[in-house]
Amino acid sequence: MGRLDDKVAVITGAASGIGRATALRFAAEGAKVVVADMAVDAGTALAEEIGGLFVNVNVADEASVIAMFDATIEKYGKLDVLFNNAGISPNDDDSILTTGVDAWQRVQDVNLKSVYFCCKYGIPFMQEQGKGSIINVASFVAIMGSATSQISYTASKGGVLSMTRELGVQFAREGIRVNALCPGPVNTPLLKELFAKDPERAARRLVHVPMGRFAEPDEMASAVLFLASDDSSFMTASTFLVDGGLSAAYVTPL
Repeated sequence: MGRLDDKVAVITGAASGIGRATALRFAAEGAKVVVADMAVDAGTALAEEIGGLFVNVNVADEASVIAMFDATIEKYGKLDVLFNNAGISPNDDDSILTTGVDAWQRVQDVNLKSVYFCCKYGIPFMQEQGKGSIINVASFVAIMGSATSQISYTASKGGVLSMTRELGVQFAREGIRVNALCPGPVNTPLLKELFAKDPERAARRLVHVPMGRFAEPDEMASAVLFLASDDSSFMTASTFLVDGGLSAAYVTPL
């Protein structure tokens, strides 16, 4: 028996990184997975690999998010788990002194407004069945602030964390749990791109991690599985830090 047997799970940003690792883990645990992403080739291939459904979605667009849930319900008839994972951290999101309004808004739309849309249109399906689990990806920067300038990203993740707390409280007595995953630095394509473009900036992240390494996507998938499953049945509105000790460290051991 899998921990997600007969569950229907929507994962945004599912074609790579944490999203892909989670889709594979969910499928292995018995879930029917909706692979939601803008990367058509990678998303389609993953959906075929796990026997799921690929939906081409722009999470920053309201109509596209509505269509994603419509496709989910048409195919599977219900929604049990929603993993709001899609996010960006572009190079032009930097110091507040240099980040333009367009760059600021693009990050807010993908990282924060998308969570608003997905929760707004996903929760009613969970209300119909009287249960569900939502996991929103925030970040350790929502707890600590950021040593590497990324003003809109940091602000967006703080918003995700606050929204998660409110929703977790609001819908708790309807059987809907809403929790925030706060990863530390993870060895994903996004981080690898940062290393390639600015090794010094990326290395500053690693020096503060007590474990001395970045997390792997599979490790985050294990955390998401816990929050999605009944193993976390008494958790809602929580801040689930999986950061290798980063947020607890003043200095790291040599």
